[in-house]
Amino acid sequence: MDFNVQLYITHTIGFLITLWILKKFAWGPILGLLDERREKIIGEFQKIEDGQAEVEKLTAEYNAKLSQIDDERRAKITEAVSQAKVIADEIKTAANKEAKVIADKAKSEIERDVAKAKVQLKDDMVTITVKAASKIINEKLDDNKHRELIANFIDGVEKV
Repeated sequence: MDFNVQLYITHTIGFLITLWILKKFAWGPILGLLDERREKIIGEFQKIEDGQAEVEKLTAEYNAKLSQIDDERRAKITEAVSQAKVIADEIKTAANKEAKVIADKAKSEIERDVAKAKVQLKDDMVTITVKAASKIINEKLDDNKHRELIANFIDGVEKV
């Protein structure tokens, strides 16, 4: 194997020219495409990260809203229970008042009936006593005077 310098120089010059041509026309565009692709990939990853951050933010907002809605629901239920208790107390109070009114009315009716019965009993006693006295005396006295005397007698008996 002979070492041919001229062949070596020619190959070296050809190689250098090929490198220069590749550098001038091919390496720049290829490296540009690679850089562009790298930037595009980095941009896509950034979009994905931004999207994930947005999803996490929305998830936190929705969870906060759900919690707020749950709190409002509990507050409304508590308020409704309180209102129901107030209404129930009002109904009880009204029913108690009505029962008292009915009881008082019944009591006053009973008192009136008792008073009426006493008056009727008094009148009946007066009538019976007048009849008995007239049979005993065998003469009839003035009816009004007789009633007055007997009523006074009965009133005296009632006080005792």
